[in-house]
Amino acid sequence: MNKLIIGAAALLLVAACGQEAAQPAAEEPASLISGIDLDGMDTSAKPGDDFFAYVNGTWVQETEMPADKARYGLFNILRDESQEAVKAIIERSATGDFAQGTDEQKVGDLYSSFLDWDMRDARGLEPLQPELDRINAISSRDDLAVYFAGALQRGLDAPFGAQQLTDFLDPTQYAVLISQSGLGLPDREYYFKDDENSEEIRTKYVAHIEKMFDVAGLDGGAAAAQTIMALETRLAAENMTKEKARDYAGNYKKFALTELPEIMPNFNWDGYLAQLRIQDLPEIVVYTLDYLKALDGIIVDTDLDAWKTYLTWSALNNTAGRLTRAIDEQNFEFYGKVLSGTEEQRPDWRRAVSTVDGILGEVVGKVYVKEHFPPEAKEEMLELVGNLVKAYEKSIKELDWMGEETKLQALDKLSKFTPMIGYPDKWRDYSALEIQADDYYGNVERAAYAEYERQLERQGGPVDRQEWFMNPQTVNAYYNPPMNQIVFPAAILQPPFFNLEADDAVNYGAIGAVIGHEIGHGFDDKGSTFDGDGVLRNWWTDEDRAEFEERTSALIAQYNAFMPFEDLAVNGEFTQGENIGDLGGITIGLLAYKMSLGGEEPPVIDGFTGLQRVFLGFGQVWRGITRDEALRQQIATDPHSPAIYRTNGPVRNVPEWYEAFNVTEGDALWLPPEDRVKIW
Repeated sequence: MNKLIIGAAALLLVAACGQEAAQPAAEEPASLISGIDLDGMDTSAKPGDDFFAYVNGTWVQETEMPADKARYGLFNILRDESQEAVKAIIERSATGDFAQGTDEQKVGDLYSSFLDWDMRDARGLEPLQPELDRINAISSRDDLAVYFAGALQRGLDAPFGAQQLTDFLDPTQYAVLISQSGLGLPDREYYFKDDENSEEIRTKYVAHIEKMFDVAGLDGGAAAAQTIMALETRLAAENMTKEKARDYAGNYKKFALTELPEIMPNFNWDGYLAQLRIQDLPEIVVYTLDYLKALDGIIVDTDLDAWKTYLTWSALNNTAGRLTRAIDEQNFEFYGKVLSGTEEQRPDWRRAVSTVDGILGEVVGKVYVKEHFPPEAKEEMLELVGNLVKAYEKSIKELDWMGEETKLQALDKLSKFTPMIGYPDKWRDYSALEIQADDYYGNVERAAYAEYERQLERQGGPVDRQEWFMNPQTVNAYYNPPMNQIVFPAAILQPPFFNLEADDAVNYGAIGAVIGHEIGHGFDDKGSTFDGDGVLRNWWTDEDRAEFEERTSALIAQYNAFMPFEDLAVNGEFTQGENIGDLGGITIGLLAYKMSLGGEEPPVIDGFTGLQRVFLGFGQVWRGITRDEALRQQIATDPHSPAIYRTNGPVRNVPEWYEAFNVTEGDALWLPPEDRVKIW
């Protein structure tokens, strides 16, 4: 699921023996459906060799990748369906006659402004010209600092960013955090890896910059591309690695504003903070301290003309999708085709729906919930969450590796989890945002300003614990550590994740494992550094923390061994939080299912026992295919493991899986009992 909030392959299909272990001979009649997509399974695959192929193999073999997708699976299918439902809601506004300033007018005109390519082409680069004028007006490094701050307010990028978040050390208040930013490629390693694929991407990136300058009608594209690549490479060299960035406790450092010149003595902090209007804050969080120290020197010894060239590219790159069709298409040529392998741009209406979701999401969400989210789904989910929490409680109490002192702290944290189901209790107010039917560029910029003003206004007040960071129509879920909240938007609460008409087993394997996954984020390598009140503090004994890290290290090693390409493995350290969540999800989902049976034997449905259906429901959730280019990018930038390993990786650590599918030594996924990882 979604990574922890601060601001979801090359599929190896192993053909093997038959499925005797997975097909019990006798079957009892059942009034409920199993919820398992039998047609998508490949029962010629042996579960113990490749459980992902067994659950999903026929679907994978028969599914053609849509031209506008880099990845395609159940998440994408449900997201497409959600977008279709939202489109119907939006079009009622887009075709109506509503007064200026109403929610309906804003939704309809924002949607229409995206789709009006004739207007966008006619305006050309004119909407971006004020930004280019600001860049050209920079005459000193003091001006440069002020521009960095202003760019952030307009939703653009800069070499470091500032964001509001719940204070990790005092979750009742907001903090402002600054950290590294400013790269055009997805991650620092793209600038330095010396394999053929990486070198080709860098070459194409430089060519893309030149083409973007040419398409936009800006002079000197070839020289600009070299200047930009050189400066971005210097910035990337000083970037904190994504693995080190996982260390919240080590990186979250507060400084009084008067101390900031000690970090960057040559930087115009007064101008920067004044532009952001945060000069009266008592302190600020610096997350990437070493990067900022190095950036000070880079700013000083890079001439202003180079900075202006870099900022011109940053502005053009950030706004490419708001400008002309030609600029938008060239942007897709690199970021869509080269980096992700996607053959075609998504249909314009889907992109317009995404824009409305991003800017006016809760306006649409309010209607979506009324039309697509039955009250009984929320009631059922609350009951499921309660059952998963009880299962976690039982599991924690019975852990043989954790001492009583740490268990008490873990149980206290578990008792303070807050589930948020379906939609927010308080909807966001968009009255300050002006939307115009003939100004798509301006609509996006005004939305950035409005959001900045909203956050600035609440900076000194208490944290809004009712705020959601996803819309109800989003097919995803997340855990928020400083608020200790697990959040499940309405759109994920449908088959195959959550099926009100199916037997309980598949729901515990699917949405139950998702619930367990999000709870598990509270106890993964990052989440476990926050206590039950959301405070970043060490609540572990030294012995228990050492044992936890030994177990997570074993899980890291398992995932490091997964090789989707001959030259590229999964990054077990980077993905460890999601892998811990996946393992905890299926482990606790299974335990909750067992507890729900009350000692009764579940029926056999569709030839599968209750235990088997839990695992099948889990594997079915991760059904998907991915382009090679997108898979390489995922491994480099996404803390989630590829879909095949989100299925095969966790189950091989769960003893009941071996029992359910008669997995034995010699099967490819077999792990000796002593090598199976149990954390929660």
